[in-house]
Amino acid sequence: MNIIGRLTRDAEVRTTSQDKQVVNFSVAINDSYRNKQGERIEQTTYFDCAYWISAKVATLLTKGTLVELTGRVSTRAWVSKEGEPKAGLNFHTSNIKLFGGSKRAETVQDATPSDSNGFTPHETEDDLPF
Repeated sequence: MNIIGRLTRDAEVRTTSQDKQVVNFSVAINDSYRNKQGERIEQTTYFDCAYWISAKVATLLTKGTLVELTGRVSTRAWVSKEGEPKAGLNFHTSNIKLFGGSKRAETVQDATPSDSNGFTPHETEDDLPF
């Protein structure tokens, strides 16, 4: 599955009890549609994302960055401290494309480790409509 959105906060690197590093970040995806009355309805979906392949990508994942992510979605449910039921979406990321105004994108792929630690920069046209 692919999603495109903007980071809502800077990425954080965390270390598990097994000394594995994971990059955690959040992405917002905006969507809109017209209801039966013809009114435009704006809807935002938030994904909590995890990337396990290389912690070095965290320096590139800053608030507001436009990203295209490839991975899989899972759901989680919990009860808040106030006793309210909550739910969220997790995105287990295997590929990250960063888009910016410099007409350049960098890709982080789930590939065989190389000297570049999973980073594959390449030139691309920034033809996104936003």
